[in-house]
Amino acid sequence: MHHGTRSLIRPGTFFLAGLMLLLLAAGTRSHAQVAQWRGPDRNGIFPDTMLLEEWPDGGPEMLFVTGGLGRGFSSAVATDEMIYVTGMKDSTEYLTAMDLEGNIRWQKPYGRAWNQSVPDSRCTPTVEGDRAWVLTGLDRMTCFNALSGEEIWSVDLHAAYGSRWDMFGVSESLLLVDDKVIATPAGDRTTVIALDKFTGELVWESESLGAARSYMSPALIDHCGRAYIITATRTHVLAVDPGNGEILWTYHYHFPDANDENTTILANTPTYSDSCLWITSGWDRESVMLEIAPDGRSVKEKFLDRTFDNQNHGVVLVDGYLYGSNFTDRNNGKWLCMNWSTGEIIWIGEFHNKGPVIAADGMLYCYEDKRGHLALVKADPEAFTVVSSFRVEEGSGAHWARPSIFHGMLLVRHGDKLIAYDISE
Repeated sequence: MHHGTRSLIRPGTFFLAGLMLLLLAAGTRSHAQVAQWRGPDRNGIFPDTMLLEEWPDGGPEMLFVTGGLGRGFSSAVATDEMIYVTGMKDSTEYLTAMDLEGNIRWQKPYGRAWNQSVPDSRCTPTVEGDRAWVLTGLDRMTCFNALSGEEIWSVDLHAAYGSRWDMFGVSESLLLVDDKVIATPAGDRTTVIALDKFTGELVWESESLGAARSYMSPALIDHCGRAYIITATRTHVLAVDPGNGEILWTYHYHFPDANDENTTILANTPTYSDSCLWITSGWDRESVMLEIAPDGRSVKEKFLDRTFDNQNHGVVLVDGYLYGSNFTDRNNGKWLCMNWSTGEIIWIGEFHNKGPVIAADGMLYCYEDKRGHLALVKADPEAFTVVSSFRVEEGSGAHWARPSIFHGMLLVRHGDKLIAYDISE
């Protein structure tokens, strides 16, 4: 029987099978898992499981501390080969690649940094396969070979597309959609652009809304079976067709002062679920839940909220409940849980101060931004329960960088340093 089966294999079959495997591998490589801002889906949720449900006194084991990264508020991202983070040294931004033990393998400049209010690097690298994309605070986009650090291409978005920014410069982390890299330069020429991720050539540009940049990093959502890019200008949140750049709807989100000066600082990537989109910006401004029409071409307000106004630290949605911190004044805030469907504030908890939050394996990681206390909290609508906590003492400056998790390793960026902790069981 085995001999009969072998006799049916024709010459060239192994060659064709091998060719198909190579083509499949090549296709997979061009659309590999993306390491990016706020995790694989840009929602602050990390897929790791089998993580510690309680930390030892003093916190989890520290694996390494790596300095010399340059100052920054951007997050670290990791792949199976490397960890990547951006930073500012003097007036230049650098992309650093280190191995999974924290040893720096290369460090490359990618342009002049923003040099006015809050000049530290803000762009979290976007890494896919053997390429990494970054953006300076002055809107220069660069694509690097992620393994060697060789610069592959760069485009000055400000010069090429007339980008216009506000008082804190550019804070966008780039979004990949298929073979396109998406940015929101805004200005009088366009609003959103798609460049070929391999070459930097223009694929499409949307119409201009005549507004300056926000500080938001865009998201890609799947709504009623179709993909949409969600991004913002200083004055509007909008949805864009990723295929051709058509702006499908806009929502006016702008809070000028009595002199018509901008006071809107929209830095949070919106959260999407069940046809709804949550937009929040802190500073005692209204947050809003939008409901997107089934055809994706309009939105309506579902409810407004003045309690859960998250400043620039992000929120996470876990099992129908939204978690994060709010803004009580410039330097203070508390921790909240909100029912996603109704907008009801379920609880308000206290843990030092407001700050970034991420989630994994049913737990919240709450990182207060003033003194660096980091708490492990159950993602529980019944109560705000701190299971364990410790203080991040390495590094300097505000604790604004969002932590990230990779293969049981908690990566916390603070100023010039990256600290890795072992949070695996």
